[in-house]
Amino acid sequence: MANDVLDPGAGASEGPAPQKKPGRRPGRPSGAHGEQARAQLLDIALELFARQGIGETTLGAIAREAGVTPAMVHYYFKTRDQLLDMLIDERFAPLRVELARVFNDPESEPVDTLRAFVETLVVTVEKNPWFAALWVREMVSEGGLLRQRMAERFGDEHKERAIERIAGWQKEGKLNPALEPSLVFASLFGLTVFPLATSRWRAVGDRAVTSEQLARHVVALLMNGIQP
Repeated sequence: MANDVLDPGAGASEGPAPQKKPGRRPGRPSGAHGEQARAQLLDIALELFARQGIGETTLGAIAREAGVTPAMVHYYFKTRDQLLDMLIDERFAPLRVELARVFNDPESEPVDTLRAFVETLVVTVEKNPWFAALWVREMVSEGGLLRQRMAERFGDEHKERAIERIAGWQKEGKLNPALEPSLVFASLFGLTVFPLATSRWRAVGDRAVTSEQLARHVVALLMNGIQP
């Protein structure tokens, strides 16, 4: 019966046997579903990376999680490094640009800019459930492969530009001069992403915490620290 399902011609009793078409390479998905299958493999890889770390996740593990052959995974990604580069280009780079965008308005006041950054960060985590856990595991921890790869690919251009903006606000008397500009991002990320990286962040006692409330809380917590 299983063979009948896999072979549409099985069970035919009349007519000449259909001529066999040239076989495809093992593991190669059908063309109609190729891009969809590739996107699903990227999603599964992100989930595994967030759950157990990049270093502990092989292409074989991704294949097992997806329920496909290792050959299919290798058809799209020859190595884990190639897979990681694709994830950076297609999933992380756009998020990075979006988070940096809030600092591009030269007329924006510091409190408004920092609030927009936190709100954008919350939305990013809401849309990408793997982001928070992966950030904690691979970007905060020393030796994280994603952290190393991102630094190699992009450097710190966006971060340095934002730090310069914060330092400029301090010179203009708009921010507390005692703030260390390079630590503002660590504070915002830590206060926002760490709660989102846990499965229990939405419930504090009997009260549910919404994303909007979390964003407002983070900015409010820093208000006295960012006022001049």
